[in-house]
Amino acid sequence: MTTTSERVSEPLTQSASRRVSQSVFDGSRLRVVLLVNVYDGAQQQFLEAYEQLCSQVASVPGHVSDQLCQSIENPSQWLITSEWESAPPFLAWVNSEEHVQMVRPLHSCVRDTRSLRFHIVRETKGVASAGSAARRLQSAPRIGDGKIRHALTFTVKPGSEPEVAKILANYAPPEARVDATTRLCRTSLFMHGNRVVRAIEVEGDLLAALRHVAVEPAVRAAEEALNPYLEQERDLNDPEAARVFFTRAAVPAVHHVTSGQECPEAERHALYYPARQGCGMRLARLLAQQDEAAADDPGSPVCGSTIFQRDDIVVRLIDVRGDLDADPVLSLGLPDPAQAAELTTLLDGAAVGADGAALKGGDLAHFLTLARMALITDRRSSPDA
Repeated sequence: MTTTSERVSEPLTQSASRRVSQSVFDGSRLRVVLLVNVYDGAQQQFLEAYEQLCSQVASVPGHVSDQLCQSIENPSQWLITSEWESAPPFLAWVNSEEHVQMVRPLHSCVRDTRSLRFHIVRETKGVASAGSAARRLQSAPRIGDGKIRHALTFTVKPGSEPEVAKILANYAPPEARVDATTRLCRTSLFMHGNRVVRAIEVEGDLLAALRHVAVEPAVRAAEEALNPYLEQERDLNDPEAARVFFTRAAVPAVHHVTSGQECPEAERHALYYPARQGCGMRLARLLAQQDEAAADDPGSPVCGSTIFQRDDIVVRLIDVRGDLDADPVLSLGLPDPAQAAELTTLLDGAAVGADGAALKGGDLAHFLTLARMALITDRRSSPDA
């Protein structure tokens, strides 16, 4: 588990670029809300499992506090809230294998859960807390496009890539309309070697969309067809096994920025940056800073960027006007070859010449070639769907 707490000296309010609709890097405190529906008669078992979890999470760097609340109307409904110094330490913990094992005792007594994460924008203090230390707050609300972005990744057995690509490219798309408020907007599938990345854009409820997709016959058939090729075995007919697989496969979006210009001609690309051990969040932050600066450049070929990160896996989804190779610096998002080599393993074995010579600027094009993912399919639904 990543244990480095993101402690930085920052002002109490953070500037929020109008072009950035989503970011975990502004230093604001984070409020996590977990809605839980407990099986009838399992309340005491749930309480004991929570107390065990609570004692473990208290030592996680970045954790501030948590509360457990039970509904006054329905004793099967519970609410867990926690506060964190900022989003990065929470994401490092919740996406870790330690977290997967830590919450396992809860699953036998919980029917359903829903996790919500919020940056703290404003707060009102009572008299009792007036003397408490000042806390970093986001300065202004972010304005987005109403879409939630999420990704899943997994690896397949080496040598099976052509067959896997064929399965992923040819299954029938699911029904875009989930319910009155939720719609699947776009699904983009890429491969890098034996790694598969599926990125989705959803209007409405992400959890409802994921559940909708999971039971679609064509999608289910494709997932079953993939099973023999997966490096990590799974059984989608076992709810617990499926939950663990998709928990491990989740790669949350940590930053999204657009140029603010209409780019109907833009093409979607994905770049995979395998970070050096412990450098995933640092690499994602650097890419976010570069993309935010590029968004203000009207000459930039990048119209929009979404960065997904989990542990040492970093994926950057970009919509680009023209040829991706025309400007390797902006397309790659890492203008310094030495810094790129420091943070990623892309050039391991070829980062320096036989004489140990340092990287040169021309190596950025080579970085771009190594990072580029192969597009399998990119499907968009009609806005009227």
